[in-house]
Amino acid sequence: MPKQNPLLNIVSLQKQGKAVAIYSCCSSNSFVIKAAMETAKKQNSCVLIESTANQVDQNGGYSGMTPKDFYEFCLQEAENVGLDKDRVFLGGDHLGPLTVSSKPEKEAMEYAKTLVHDYVRAGFTKIHIDTSMKVADDDPNTRLSDEIIARRGATLAKVCEEAYQELLEENPEAIHPVYIVGSEVPIPGGAQEESSGMQVTKPQDFRNTVAAFEKAFEDMGIKEAWNHVIAAVVQPGVEEKDAGCEEYDRERAKDLMASIKEYDQLVFEGHSTDYQTKYKLRELVEDGVGILKVGPGLTYAAREGIFSLCVIEEELAKVYDFETSHFKEALDKAMLANPGKWQPYYHGTEKEIAFKRQYSFSDRCRYYFPVKEVQDALNKLISNLREHPVPLPLLSQYMPMQYTMVREGTLKNDPEELIKSRIAYTIEEYTFASHQEELVR
Repeated sequence: MPKQNPLLNIVSLQKQGKAVAIYSCCSSNSFVIKAAMETAKKQNSCVLIESTANQVDQNGGYSGMTPKDFYEFCLQEAENVGLDKDRVFLGGDHLGPLTVSSKPEKEAMEYAKTLVHDYVRAGFTKIHIDTSMKVADDDPNTRLSDEIIARRGATLAKVCEEAYQELLEENPEAIHPVYIVGSEVPIPGGAQEESSGMQVTKPQDFRNTVAAFEKAFEDMGIKEAWNHVIAAVVQPGVEEKDAGCEEYDRERAKDLMASIKEYDQLVFEGHSTDYQTKYKLRELVEDGVGILKVGPGLTYAAREGIFSLCVIEEELAKVYDFETSHFKEALDKAMLANPGKWQPYYHGTEKEIAFKRQYSFSDRCRYYFPVKEVQDALNKLISNLREHPVPLPLLSQYMPMQYTMVREGTLKNDPEELIKSRIAYTIEEYTFASHQEELVR
């Protein structure tokens, strides 16, 4: 007998008037995933980790992992920290023809079918179906209609349903995936323009999206699958920028937020919530956003922790005369060697762009962490700081929050633990807002 998907509890609790949600950790970075797992264990809660088709697909994505690989990696990390695997939820984000949108529809959709099939078969229980992007044979001069987007989305949902039936034959207790539809956000990774002119989704556009998808599911012969759709992606008026973020304004979004009350089975999924304050995140949850997506904000915290350790390493090298890791140089060299992941996004003078490569809130450097030379430098940094442990005065100077925790005995003075602690600080802003421990009580 299949178990109920715990993510359904988000909808039931929200519809009871309880401000409960879950944050979605959208990252394949191992430090981030470990920090997310450890925070869930510490809070006796749960964790939702999602990967995009950019990061993880049937060909390995930029992380080098297939859906099965990523699933096994995450469950192994949960086991390592002692977190019950039933409290780990895995999702696929923006699954569709995004990474092959230069191909004609038939070819792009075949790729997308294999993609969603492999995610569901691997055991992912939250699937965001995103068919909002044009493919090669779509008219570049006209808007893609809701009907075309929904038809393609329903095609993928049908594949998901078939893949779940295959999974059930192997595991009769397999949890049915929930589905997320719609996409009113910049492409995964962030907006390419300097100013995206952020617009809140119009309530009628949201209603039209829902109606189109519901009809497409019925036309595709999978009406029953509509019961597993729990959220629609909307733009509540939030987005990270190079040097800040567009903060949530509940007055500006009030008409959109009121419209979710018309649907008993749906909540909103909010993308690009990175860098909102914990109080703004709380407002989003109170207003009807049941899923808070965060990605760059977490890898930015990891990068921030690593850069702090680089400064500490430089100071220690002056005393103990050892070869430093040159991590920052290795990272920038990797970015310059393959500029495709950052060049369309960063604008300004040469010096301004060099600054953004390292410090922009959009954190494009996250794509270069898997590069061998970057990993080698990171490993060197960690080994250097294990051989020459961080003195408390330097920890106090460059990582003051972690210094206090080390002094209080709640954090080990180890470079990896210090990095994860910096990430956990950001995660805890989300768990403050979400109260997601309620989902597993």
